[in-house]
Amino acid sequence: MYCPDPFAEIRPEILRALIQRYPLATLVSMGANGLEANHIPLYLVPGEGPQPVLQGHVARANQLWQEAPPDGEVLVIFQGPQHYISPSWYATKAETGKVVPTWNYAVVHAYGPLHVRGDPAWIRQQMVALTAQQENGFTLPWQMEDAPRDFTERLIQQVVGIEIPISRWMGKWKVSQNQPLCNRDSVVAHLEQQKRPDSEAMVEYVLTSRKNGKKDHSG
Repeated sequence: MYCPDPFAEIRPEILRALIQRYPLATLVSMGANGLEANHIPLYLVPGEGPQPVLQGHVARANQLWQEAPPDGEVLVIFQGPQHYISPSWYATKAETGKVVPTWNYAVVHAYGPLHVRGDPAWIRQQMVALTAQQENGFTLPWQMEDAPRDFTERLIQQVVGIEIPISRWMGKWKVSQNQPLCNRDSVVAHLEQQKRPDSEAMVEYVLTSRKNGKKDHSG
């Protein structure tokens, strides 16, 4: 991934937070027909150990778990908030006119080998953990135990567990750090006027990058 230094994010706690907030991943692997992309929610196992681990499951009919090379790496992409940024939002437009459209976004790329987990107990526990993460905050959170045991057991037989120990990961936070403060302020103001969930999420990321001390850079 092309990532100029001002946009690079390598702090584990920040990368973890995006993955937990946006767990639907694009998993890219080499299959029998070349590159394959699968869209799978993945659970980042809690802990601050030296090697983060992603867990999930796929349909047994999905060839991913059979074709992924055991000694090779897969690429897992987590897409955070994204938003179009109009040049008319920049305060400097009136001063110089030297502004162009762009796109703000935050992503995490993670790499590692794909391991297959066929143990039904392992698969159930992975489902329980991911469900608990996503149901957290609901008034009446759904749990695996809410469904009949024989029903969930039949479903578990139809999937295969996967685990990806992350060998390396990096983030790219392109959230207006390359703009002067006056432009970042005006971007936030215009995003707030949109009153949409994606706009609100991007406001948070622009403001957070400023609080974290990201310096202004041109280009």
